[in-house]
Amino acid sequence: QLQLVESGGGLVQPGGSLRLSCLASGFAFDGYPIGWFRQAPGEGREWASYISEDGSTTNYADSVKDRFTSSRDNVKNKVYLQMDSLKPDDTRVYYCAAMTGGGSWANDWEYDYWGQGTQVSVPS
Repeated sequence: QLQLVESGGGLVQPGGSLRLSCLASGFAFDGYPIGWFRQAPGEGREWASYISEDGSTTNYADSVKDRFTSSRDNVKNKVYLQMDSLKPDDTRVYYCAAMTGGGSWANDWEYDYWGQGTQVSVPS
């Protein structure tokens, strides 16, 4: 069974850093692009970043560009999201998701498998 599990969230002061991990199991991880999304209470999921199957292509939402970096280790079946210069507005639940078919990397409905999410909190 395909499964994604996020970890690494927590409470961090403004300007601080966190690294999220997404561990995949049950499928050929290196065959699929991975997206990171985030969601605040009462709001829809917001796309944050995308990384291609081999890690050669990454894309970022304007809200996180130049602060967040996605990478992957296909040997370890892991994708990472390095988050620097964190702001209170980054407070969200963060999800990783796998896209098994084609589609636009920014649309959450294009992704087929999701993790359970990890909370990131940056107090104001």
